[in-house]
Amino acid sequence: FQPSELAKFVVIIFGAYLCSKNPKKVNTFGGFIKAMFLVAPLIILILIENLSAAIIVAVIYGVIIFVNAKKTIPYFILAVILGVVVWVSVKLQGGYRSARIEILENVETSEKGQQILQGLYAIASGGIFGKGLGGSEQKYGRVPEAYNDMIFTIICEEFGLFGGIAIILLFTLILIRMFIVIMNAKDRFGALVGVGIMSQIGIQVVLNILVVTSIIPSTGVILPFISFGGTAIIIMLFEIGIFLNISWKIEYKNQMLAKRAERYYNNRALSLRR
Repeated sequence: FQPSELAKFVVIIFGAYLCSKNPKKVNTFGGFIKAMFLVAPLIILILIENLSAAIIVAVIYGVIIFVNAKKTIPYFILAVILGVVVWVSVKLQGGYRSARIEILENVETSEKGQQILQGLYAIASGGIFGKGLGGSEQKYGRVPEAYNDMIFTIICEEFGLFGGIAIILLFTLILIRMFIVIMNAKDRFGALVGVGIMSQIGIQVVLNILVVTSIIPSTGVILPFISFGGTAIIIMLFEIGIFLNISWKIEYKNQMLAKRAERYYNNRALSLRR
């Protein structure tokens, strides 16, 4: 059981509740800082064990508050400053986190960069249409965690560029449908919960693909619904169930409004006939 996965869901519910209960107090920059202090202890506890999970939790929470805000420029400035601070502090801290940045800068020559390098070989060897289902060679010991964090490289090897683009398009379609549901949500709380779930999926998809393609330093981020995992997939499916409930409420209310409108026009037509 990974507590950080549950923390993502808890932060989504808490952020949505906080913004829906006191929207005017939170939608200022000062309110944002106060709101971040409320979850700071949780983020620090996660940070001690896992930097990437702590960043994801903080970003999800920040996105919910950002969507609730009126002025957005201060949030962009703060995000850039925090990003630079995290990058510099990790680089100066040393240890395995700093080594991952050095590996990114020297993937081909670094002795510790074999995971990313073998993943890139897998993507390149797939070509346009890949080697076929089950035809991957890199997954047999060459790519560590081939069934988990690096699963996207194996997809590209077996199904080629076509398969990789298809996966990206499927996730894009999911996020677009989520955005439509959020825009039509009937209450602020449901909309913000949807924003949190949508941001979690989007952030993890982007980070996973950027890691395996050696665009950002290596970190343990799964590909939602595809990577092997216990806690992560259970929590993710639970969140999707909640999102479907938000969507169902929209559909139910639309049907009720349509029935009311139909009864109104039928009664109107009947009165005119009389």
